[in-house]
This record gives sequence, C-alpha cells and structure tokens, in this order.
Amino acid sequence: MTSEVPPETPTEAPAVTPTDTPATTPAGAPPAPSPVPSSDARERERRHAQRAEGWSIVWMLVALLVWGWFAFLMLADYGPEYDGRAVCRGPLVGPLPEGRRCEDAWRAWPALLGVLALATLTTVTAAATTVYAKVLTRLAHRDRPSVPLSKGPGAPSRG
Repeated sequence: MTSEVPPETPTEAPAVTPTDTPATTPAGAPPAPSPVPSSDARERERRHAQRAEGWSIVWMLVALLVWGWFAFLMLADYGPEYDGRAVCRGPLVGPLPEGRRCEDAWRAWPALLGVLALATLTTVTAAATTVYAKVLTRLAHRDRPSVPLSKGPGAPSRG
C-alpha cells in the first residue's frame, strides 16, 4: 500500500519593491517579525491561559479535599460505639488509644504523615499552577506595541 504524493506546483515569490522593505533591512534578508502577534496567536495564548487556570482550580479543589481528609482523620472519633458515642478519640483530640479495639490503619502515625505529605504536595502544586496561570493570563492580555504611536520614533513633534 503506497500513497502517492501529488507533485508540488511551484509558486512565485511576491516581488519585493524597494518601498516594501524597511531602510534598515538589507536586500535579501528576511523582514523582522512584527511586534504585534496575529489574532490566532493571541487566541492560542488566551486558550492556554484559560486551560492553565482551569487546572489550577482543579488542583486547589484536590488540595482542599486532601486537607479535609487529613483533618477528619486527626479530629474525628472512631471505633466501636458505647452509649451512642465512639470509644476511640482522634489523635489530636484525646490521648493515644490503648488496646486492640482502637487500632486503625488510617489513624496510625505513618499513615497520617503520608496523608499530610500528600496534602502538602497538592497544595504546592496548586500554588505553582495558580501562579503559572496568572502569568499566562497577563501575557495573553498584554498590550502591544508598548510605545504609543504618536510618541514613537519618526512621529512629528508637536509644539
């Protein structure tokens, strides 16, 4: 199975007249890029900034969820109930439980420190993504050119 590529038709390059090239560009050199990006480039920058902002919101929600999980594990009572109340207290609320009935894998300190590390990691990621999104948003909405046209070089002076 071979696919044939149609032969390319040569196109003529547009003729460059001396009035089209700036005085500082030597003949044959490519023109300098325009300081004002095209509307496609600006739209692409805005879409990228919005996508980064969406991800920053997602990371913030994940971080809040993990911090809530950590707080629940540290503060909530657990274990068998006696008189409508859980027998075992949370690690930050009461003394360390003794006995087999209060053993819980999620309330052990290695697991709690793991959840704390996960909460810290998601918080740092959320903060970094938020800063990145804000920078992209500012870059996408920057005004170009920064020099007003009436004050630029070659503008007639008033006065």
